[in-house]
Amino acid sequence: MIKVQTLNNISPIGLEKFPQDAYEVSSELDNPDVILVRSAAMHEMEIGDKLKAVGRAGAGVNNIPLSKMSDNGVVVFNTPGANANAVKELVISSMLLASRNICQAWNYVNKLPLENLKTTVEDGKKSYSGSELPGKTLGIVGLGAIGVEIANAAHMLGMDVIGFDPAITKKNAWKISADVQEALNIEELCSKSDFVSFHVPLSEKTKNLLNAKRIALLPENAVVINLSREGIVDEEALIKALDSGKIKYYVTDFPTNDKKNHDKVIALPHLGASTAEAEENCAVMVAKQVRDYLENGNIVNSVNFPEAKMPRAGKERLAITHKNIPNMVGQISTAIAEEGINIVDMINKSKEEVAYTLIDLETEISDTVIGNLKRVEGILTVRGIVNSKRRGN
Repeated sequence: MIKVQTLNNISPIGLEKFPQDAYEVSSELDNPDVILVRSAAMHEMEIGDKLKAVGRAGAGVNNIPLSKMSDNGVVVFNTPGANANAVKELVISSMLLASRNICQAWNYVNKLPLENLKTTVEDGKKSYSGSELPGKTLGIVGLGAIGVEIANAAHMLGMDVIGFDPAITKKNAWKISADVQEALNIEELCSKSDFVSFHVPLSEKTKNLLNAKRIALLPENAVVINLSREGIVDEEALIKALDSGKIKYYVTDFPTNDKKNHDKVIALPHLGASTAEAEENCAVMVAKQVRDYLENGNIVNSVNFPEAKMPRAGKERLAITHKNIPNMVGQISTAIAEEGINIVDMINKSKEEVAYTLIDLETEISDTVIGNLKRVEGILTVRGIVNSKRRGN
């Protein structure tokens, strides 16, 4: 029985993808084979010796200790694109909230006395007159699955769109509208954008990506939208720009004590992917990816190991995580050949300091082969997979 532990509420639609005759799914499990997580912090968790995969039902993985997982041969999956539509809709909503002063107008009406309400409403509405989106320029930093959907939607609304992402994938480049302009750098994007929206992970390179110097390049009354991660925007510099009138509004999914009640901050309670549809999409997607890894050894959408997918060819398959060091493939092949086993098909992929090898074999694998492979310096985990059943650790 394969143990799947859930650290958060994962949509039952996704959990149903784990057959009950082969998987035990529960929030209360010791030493699980798999952990499914949304936002729960895992940095202080002990990694059991059976853990093989972590599935993040969402895109961001800041709550997962990736280096520790990689060192233990644990493959971490996420679900890029599964919540893209939900975030896209919230970004479009954010632009509308800001351009039409909707939150401030709603708050004004909410506080009016009932006496002479109609007259007071008409008298006050001039203060909340806004502008329309067509003809305005949206700058998008990060053209992954979410950024591309936002770019295409904004273009269809009549906006000019400019994007920056030096690491855009070929797949996403094909999906984006040909009318979306490419910025050579963030400085160029900021100087041309009435709205700027960020869609990048938080890292040392992206921390305070929008800083005082780049804020100064924004047009007067620009709107900054951060539904990505807290820390992407230098909020101290941003508040100064809001106070001076340089920036019209800051829409953020990450409220903080000192900014929550600022009259130019529209703070949302981390709603980016909070739709029933997005939660279901993420749960189904991560369940399928984890199952494919456990039952076939295939890796798709991992954040710490390389993508590796190979059609089944032999009687039994070896799935091996190891360090990305010289002669690993040679040592693996030798250990198999010494037992007189023929290799039918094989792939080896690497990603930074780790690598992954899938091998289809003509015959069954003996426990001796698995034991010998585990003793090779640099090998992290070895699994034998036969007809969706696993052997080894």
